[in-house]
Amino acid sequence: MVYKWDYPAPYVTPITVIADNIDALGHTNNGVYIDWCQQTAWRHSSSLGLGAAHYSELKRAMAIHEASYKYLAPCFVDEEVLVATWLTACDGRLTMERSFQILQAKSGDCLFRGKWQLVCINLTSNKPSRMPKEFKEIYIPHVTPKTGKTP
Repeated sequence: MVYKWDYPAPYVTPITVIADNIDALGHTNNGVYIDWCQQTAWRHSSSLGLGAAHYSELKRAMAIHEASYKYLAPCFVDEEVLVATWLTACDGRLTMERSFQILQAKSGDCLFRGKWQLVCINLTSNKPSRMPKEFKEIYIPHVTPKTGKTP
């Protein structure tokens, strides 16, 4: 199947919905979608060469400053979903943007879209801090250019 991703070349984590993901309404809990995004973001960052251990060594991290989510359709137990992420902006100084999209694997229907505005922080002071060169060297080349049809 050809999936209709919002941006080209996503980093994708396939996930099968389990019973523990289901809430009192009978579908996947909204917070689970956010957990999937966080897991996929860490996997993506690690695949680029910047995992949690690197953040600790550098005493810097990209922290969520603002998050927005659009829940478009539910998913249910035993369904496979595809959680995709992209770096969609990075100023090379302080801020970065990460976008998400979740598709139902079988139908390709879009279930969810999300966006994080991230700020580089110093892990000692927990205050905003300029990105170290390692962040710039790794993240900037992996920013997906925005298109005219950005969601």
